[in-house]
Amino acid sequence: MKILGAELYILPVNLRIPLKFGNQTLTSVKCARVKVVLKAQDGSVSEGWGETPLSVAWVWPSSLDHVQRESRLIEFSDSVARSFVELNEGGHPFELGSRFISESLEELRKTHNLVYSEQEELPYLAALVAFSAFDLAAYDAYGKLCSRPVFELFGPDSLAKDLSEYFDSDNAFKGKYPSDYLVKPEQKMPVWHLIGGLDPIDEDELRGDEPDDGYPVLLRDWIRTDGLKCLKVKLRGTDWDWDFKRMKKIGDIAEQDGIQWLSADFNCTVNDPEYVNSMLDSISLDCPEIFKRILYVEQPFPYELRDNQIDVHSVSERKPLYLDESAHDWSYVKLGMSLGWNGVALKTCKTLTGAILSLCWAKEMGMGLMVQDLTNPMLAQIPHVLLAAYAGTIMGVESNGMQFYPDASMPEQSVHPGVYRRREGVLDLSTIKGTGFGYRIQEIERELPPPLSSYL
Repeated sequence: MKILGAELYILPVNLRIPLKFGNQTLTSVKCARVKVVLKAQDGSVSEGWGETPLSVAWVWPSSLDHVQRESRLIEFSDSVARSFVELNEGGHPFELGSRFISESLEELRKTHNLVYSEQEELPYLAALVAFSAFDLAAYDAYGKLCSRPVFELFGPDSLAKDLSEYFDSDNAFKGKYPSDYLVKPEQKMPVWHLIGGLDPIDEDELRGDEPDDGYPVLLRDWIRTDGLKCLKVKLRGTDWDWDFKRMKKIGDIAEQDGIQWLSADFNCTVNDPEYVNSMLDSISLDCPEIFKRILYVEQPFPYELRDNQIDVHSVSERKPLYLDESAHDWSYVKLGMSLGWNGVALKTCKTLTGAILSLCWAKEMGMGLMVQDLTNPMLAQIPHVLLAAYAGTIMGVESNGMQFYPDASMPEQSVHPGVYRRREGVLDLSTIKGTGFGYRIQEIERELPPPLSSYL
């Protein structure tokens, strides 16, 4: 296939309650929705859709004004649209995506940063997020051209090259394809609930400005309403006493309310492994039942792994330690493993192509996998949960869009109720059917704004 054109739409969404990422607080987000049009060799044409939140609080932590960062990321997304259409190359989206990431994306980022040379650089993670919606849309259109679901298109019948061509000719991957590392998906998956740093746990933490919109606010109400069994706890990483009390308070609720698993997410704010080690050791000593429930620890250390090569073996000896923000691509996962990380959190917002490559490399090397959320609403939720279903994760999938902007996905929820509402601690993927990503987009009654840019 070849790319005929692309359109970029920007969909603004407001959060019902603030969400804290490290030292950044998110109250609204703009989502990039992309349409890509492909043409097959036989002349048939198909369009596909992709979407991702342009969450600058996560991809670009900075003191630079939020509006400036967001506007620059949207501008960069438009540059990606033009460049992707001008690629003028044919092939499977896995091949095209890999080439675009390795050959075009960094050049686009350098050009963008030259224009804004007096300001902070747009990070590589932000560039990946901008491209991810185009990458997803190409897969969706390709699946439709082939009349097959996307995740059935990663075998030797679809790809021209095996994985050794992507991993520096590593012989461990000779004759192997992504399909060798994917699992048969279950229709129901355990789902993780996110407890943000600003989320009230009990009535003593209520500030009086919480929304009265029919959705839960307090943790126990969420647990009972959604039948939750897995809780992800955001910590500060800069205030040991607060973090310890937070884990203990939530851990006590977990024991009392039948929560099976906890994870601790420090969001890249820690510089010394001893901070995490002492936290885990204190929990183990003082609260052994809570310690048993901690399934893994997520990304305590700085984003840029190559600039911050911290030996973390002492942490991963205590609990599985998962890369998230630092896992830009498989080469970062490889570096992380050498430093002591033993798991990786995949995200479709860093491109499905990149996620599949990281998945294959990590599985071959015996690392654990998780699929983490970027508070995915609307169409962004569907490839996200499908990746988790096919990846074979340590435990289900994180999904928190229903906590922070449930009404944003009402048109999609009417077609896929089990994908956008958590019930009995699981998501139900049984409504995702058909070719591409199985969005069933013709049934979703969503009116889009005019495209920000169109290259058709």
